[in-house]
Amino acid sequence: MSYVLTCPYCGPREVTDFGFGGELNPRPKAAPSLRELGEYNYFRDNVAGVQQEWWLHRSGCGEWFIAERDTRTNEVRWTRPPDEVFGEAGTTGAATDTAAAAAGGGDGGGVAGSHGA
Repeated sequence: MSYVLTCPYCGPREVTDFGFGGELNPRPKAAPSLRELGEYNYFRDNVAGVQQEWWLHRSGCGEWFIAERDTRTNEVRWTRPPDEVFGEAGTTGAATDTAAAAAGGGDGGGVAGSHGA
């Protein structure tokens, strides 16, 4: 099923221009136990309904952003840059690191853009 996502930096585009980074999953504390780390890496809610998700505009600006989407209908309710979701203090690498980790990178394996740099 095809639908349109609106990149907060570039505007509306076909979903095929984007890479899905997984549902928004808060990072564990600074020194997580093995159990907490395992839950963070492997367990997802996978709701049939509205969830917040990481998306990468891979065929455009290369920026990560957050979208709220209904998984039953693919209705996208909103899209926002990470700093609008987490606040300015939460974007000093943490949002980009979390996005890269959600996409399987974690330590640079994911692609994170440098909007405005």
